[in-house]
Amino acid sequence: MSRIGQSHIVAIGGGSFRQTERHGFIEPTGLLRYVLDLTGQDRPKLGLLATATGDDADWLLKMYGAFREWDVEVSHLTVFPMPNVAEPGEWILEQDAIYVSGGSVANLAALWRLHGLDEAFAEAWRSGVVLSGQSAGALCWHVGGNTDSFGPKLRPWAEGLGFLPYSCGVHYNSDPQRRELLHASVASGELPDGFAADEGVGLHYVGTDFIQAVTVDPGGYAYRIEKDGAGGVKEFRIEPRLLTSNLDG
Repeated sequence: MSRIGQSHIVAIGGGSFRQTERHGFIEPTGLLRYVLDLTGQDRPKLGLLATATGDDADWLLKMYGAFREWDVEVSHLTVFPMPNVAEPGEWILEQDAIYVSGGSVANLAALWRLHGLDEAFAEAWRSGVVLSGQSAGALCWHVGGNTDSFGPKLRPWAEGLGFLPYSCGVHYNSDPQRRELLHASVASGELPDGFAADEGVGLHYVGTDFIQAVTVDPGGYAYRIEKDGAGGVKEFRIEPRLLTSNLDG
């Protein structure tokens, strides 16, 4: 398998999919076209994980259906009640891109470590498999962020896989709890400096370097959050590149 010789992660704040006019159906947005284009493959292999939802079968079916008109080979990995493939690590390495859904990031990380998927994803990332995901599927690649894994009140969480040495904020313009808590968590040192994304915005890293933000929402932004040296934080707004259609990459 020929891959581009770089390690990509696209962490999405929200808006990977949109509802269609057909009730119960979803379709991918340009954010996922962007992810797939990074693979450099004409017909990429896309691996789906819904560990953060407890491997919810309905959500997996919706995601399969979302790609029915795209030239992509879709498969999935579950861990409930046992892994659905004989060698999960090999399955991960066979993919060109991975997409991880939202849900409970704390449960996701615990189960991935239990099954050795954390090490498998690290190897895949180094080998050029494009890693992506939304919400929990964005937080997991970082040191941590804010999560509702433990209840409706957000809590700081720093048990991510840590491929990216930053904190991450998701749903940044749709959940009023998130900005204030991320600022407080970075200021206190519970979380490192990091990046955040509004709905419809993806954070693109090559290796551990933040390269750019992309968006399907003209009003969406990304942000850099840093300690200010005086017990607080500084937030810098990042103008993302607008993806104008599902075909844009």
